[in-house]
Amino acid sequence: MKNIVKGWIANETKVTLWCVIFSAISLILSLIQIPDFHGFDIAWAAIILCGVPIVTEACIGLVKRHDVTADLLVSMALIASVITREWFAAGEVAFIMQIGSLLEDYTANRAKKGIESLIKLTPQKARVIRNGKEILIPVEDVNIGDELSILAGETIPVDGVITEGNVSIDQSAMTGESIPVDKKPGDEVISGTINQFGTFTMKATKKNTDSSLQRMIRLAEETDANKAPIVSLADKWAAYLVGIALTCAIIAFIVTGQFMRAVTVLVVFCPCAFVLATPTAVAAAIGNLTKYGILIRTGDALERLSKVDTIAFDKTGTLTYGKPTVVHVKSLDPSFTEENILKMAAISESESEHPLGRAIVDKWNTQGHRTPAADRTEILAGLGIKAFYEGQVLIAGKPELLKQQGIDISFGKTTADNWYKEGATVIFLSIDGKAIGMIGLADTLRKEARSTITRLKKQGITPVLLTGDNSSAAFSIAKQAGISNVFADLMPEDKLKAVKNETDKGKKVCMIGDGINDSLALSSAWAGIAMGGVGSDIAVESSDAVLVNDNIERIPYLMYMTRKTMKKIRQNIILSMCINFGAIILSFLGILTPVTGAVWHNIGSVAVVVNAALLLSNKDKKAPDRSLPYPLR
Repeated sequence: MKNIVKGWIANETKVTLWCVIFSAISLILSLIQIPDFHGFDIAWAAIILCGVPIVTEACIGLVKRHDVTADLLVSMALIASVITREWFAAGEVAFIMQIGSLLEDYTANRAKKGIESLIKLTPQKARVIRNGKEILIPVEDVNIGDELSILAGETIPVDGVITEGNVSIDQSAMTGESIPVDKKPGDEVISGTINQFGTFTMKATKKNTDSSLQRMIRLAEETDANKAPIVSLADKWAAYLVGIALTCAIIAFIVTGQFMRAVTVLVVFCPCAFVLATPTAVAAAIGNLTKYGILIRTGDALERLSKVDTIAFDKTGTLTYGKPTVVHVKSLDPSFTEENILKMAAISESESEHPLGRAIVDKWNTQGHRTPAADRTEILAGLGIKAFYEGQVLIAGKPELLKQQGIDISFGKTTADNWYKEGATVIFLSIDGKAIGMIGLADTLRKEARSTITRLKKQGITPVLLTGDNSSAAFSIAKQAGISNVFADLMPEDKLKAVKNETDKGKKVCMIGDGINDSLALSSAWAGIAMGGVGSDIAVESSDAVLVNDNIERIPYLMYMTRKTMKKIRQNIILSMCINFGAIILSFLGILTPVTGAVWHNIGSVAVVVNAALLLSNKDKKAPDRSLPYPLR
């Protein structure tokens, strides 16, 4: 059914486009008075093709919804022109309005697919162990207490508790934690997260319908349903414009006694330029921002973004690069330099698939070295790795691992505690039973993050950090970025609540994120911006704007452009109203007729379009232009 509706909407837009094209041709032929149809004006084609839909919509709005829109004022001018046999004027008014309608369609809301993406994320099958055998069943048939087997690389289908196996779970999609979490028997796992390393069995503690992922889907549906669209300025003011137009037309008729002048007033007061004021400026701004790798997904997003006073940043993948990096290396033995420590750690992790191990190897390789392969390695799931190299036994892993091996690491405790406070993960290294060094790994701040925050503050926008990561990592990154308001250890629904709490205080919150865990906050916030390069499809589809190349340095320019666009819209509205009131005076004096009034319309509409087009020439002067070419998704 959804596909049928989307197809119908797309076809309706195409029909409107063809109607506008045929109407333009008919108006040109009417103006030059060819062909000769023995008194029949070809402008009737424009009246029917473009005018009938406007009159129909005005009647539906007035009768069924008791709503006065800009279509009613246009209908009045159109009908009055037909009554006075001013066919060209009637067709021209309808034609201009349908152009405005097409522009609004161009910048209108696209059907969001975030909820559909969440649904697709849910595994369709689950591997359940029954009578000692593994069988695949629909995930909906998993019951509480069922034992499931999860292989490496698989998404966990339901919430549960690990019963056997030590594994590494990528929870970034649901919690935003940048580093995979090691899990052991007794630990809880949640649906939607990915088993990155190892195989384990688990006992289901919730059915699929009650899982964390399904709860997110329900919240997303509720949030999307409660998000009201913004009404166009022309429709907001339509009731006042109708009253003013009728009053001016009646006064013109009473003062001059000429019905034609009253009709001319209605024609010139028709809000063609007024209706074009918003969509032309929005289209120009969207075109400008696209050049800088910023895609605006909805037309009304620009208006909402222009009013933002608070920006809530996700941490992992947004303010940071979203992957662990070696940030500290310390020798605990005078006979080993820091370079030696990194080399021996890289040898230990040479066969490891764990993200922390890969980060250590990558660090050594990027320094221009080649990592020698260990003779043999033993993976100690959830703790670390043991490697054998040139007759030596190397152990790299958590402090718990080295303590289990009876290795003293007490002299590195102070350093480790300091690194933990910075949000780093600490790996100890030993050779033949003696601790020789330690390595700290952490997600690192994007190099442009601090300057971005500074520029936003200068615009009067307050930055906030919302993250599912632990408080140590959150406060460390926030301090580096220059953010003082920090909320850590948040699940997706907690981010949603945090955004709502700020909104309840009267703040206009813009959420910026990249993961599935950000989708609820993105869709519930006043406005949402997604990181399109590394961001999940769900986050992108839940947002209003997308940074296609993850360059957060463009965010201040986006805020600047949205505010400038709203100023341009106000300029266009003032310009269009001045043109209209000037035309009314000329109509009173009899200088304008319905036909010349229609031409006046064209002049006003062109002036508005040209003024809006000036937005295309704006440039972001504060950030280097390294956004193009950018990867369109």
